[in-house]
Amino acid sequence: MRIDKSFYKKVFFIVIPIIIQNTISNFVSLLDNIMVGQIGTDQMNAVSISNQLFFVYFLCLWGAVGGGGIFAAQFFGNGDHKGVRNVFRANFVLSISITIFAIAILFFCGDFFTSLFLHKTDSVGDIARTKFLAREYLRTMFFGLVPLAIASVYSNILRCTGQTAVPMKASMCAVFINLILNYVLIFGHFGMPKMGVKGAAIATVVSRCVECAIIVSWTHNHKQRCQFIEGAYRTLKIPATLLRQIIIKGTPLAMNETLWSMGLTFLNQSYSLRGLSVVAAVNITSTISNLFNVFAFAIGEAISIIVGQLLGAGKNSEAKKSAKRLIILSACVCVVIGFVMACLRNAFPAIYKTESQVRSLAANFILIASCMMPILAVVHGCYFTLRCGGKTVITFLFDSIFVWTFCVSTAFCLTRFTDLPIVTIYLIVQSMDLIKAAIGIALVKKGIWIQNLTEVSNAD
Repeated sequence: MRIDKSFYKKVFFIVIPIIIQNTISNFVSLLDNIMVGQIGTDQMNAVSISNQLFFVYFLCLWGAVGGGGIFAAQFFGNGDHKGVRNVFRANFVLSISITIFAIAILFFCGDFFTSLFLHKTDSVGDIARTKFLAREYLRTMFFGLVPLAIASVYSNILRCTGQTAVPMKASMCAVFINLILNYVLIFGHFGMPKMGVKGAAIATVVSRCVECAIIVSWTHNHKQRCQFIEGAYRTLKIPATLLRQIIIKGTPLAMNETLWSMGLTFLNQSYSLRGLSVVAAVNITSTISNLFNVFAFAIGEAISIIVGQLLGAGKNSEAKKSAKRLIILSACVCVVIGFVMACLRNAFPAIYKTESQVRSLAANFILIASCMMPILAVVHGCYFTLRCGGKTVITFLFDSIFVWTFCVSTAFCLTRFTDLPIVTIYLIVQSMDLIKAAIGIALVKKGIWIQNLTEVSNAD
């Protein structure tokens, strides 16, 4: 079979900046995690639990801008900059609204949510201290949520219009600042006080402000390349027909991301019933998994951009062929990535200053996660394919409903009503993705996701 060099060249042109950006971001998160882990298990658990709550907010935000992004990619593929501008306005309003709501919820209910993860079943950790540190981390992180929301809106539209390098460069600058400030503030170097968990939060807030400033300033200083920003703030009026369509298509997507992230959070809460050692081990596993999963997520983003633009241009058969190629590419890449991750299963937990029980659990979890990486790649590829055609109700059923019906319910029952070892439970739950991958492949093959959304009225 002849390899289409021009196609894969285009894919790598889009994917490489996203991989670099996400790899750097996750690598610094990894270093953050290690730095906090050097202070102690309580500090590591406090940050891990807090980030579980922020994870729900972030995916809700990502789902909201992603709903508009479906339209933005297709409008851009159709050469409609006015349509992209209207999507930008809608995403901006939605993101700020979601952020204000999230801050209010976490401010008043943060302690309650944190306590759901704190169960003393072994000799690891101090519940009262972990809860105090989690509150301190949460309330400092609030100051970085608005810059994060604004940066997410700009980055989403830039990526949909093919400007993937700019968010990458902004992220590189931000994570470098985050890394330096973490070293200075967590451990108290260069005359600064030793701030521990609070120092890690301050470093993250500053880095997000920097990232936001870079992306926003670049966009407004390059209006020729970012035509959507011209007059974007002249009014926040959005065409009623377009807004209705974004809500119709975007609401299931936003609900999906919210329920999916809540599902994973509840999943980890079920694991936490087996003790604080499990909380720490899951945190270590998630950190390294996020670092290696950037390849699958980057190719998923490429599906959204490439296939979405092809659908907007009316090239349906080419869109279907491209989606198939990209899903296969993602799975093949993740076979190699999974092998590398498996080889590091013992070395990575050994970096942490924590109990041997935690390191042993983490090594087993990492091995399971590495074996599932190719399956995860197929699942992500199918999800992004279904999403880029606007089939958000189907993605809602495919993604979040599946997680709650199969994964969450299984973990809930196994952790509460059986004496199975936690590693066995983790393996069973992760294996549920085999079913999800089979469903996704069947849906993609049927082509039910093929739809042109650019016919939506755009009149002001």
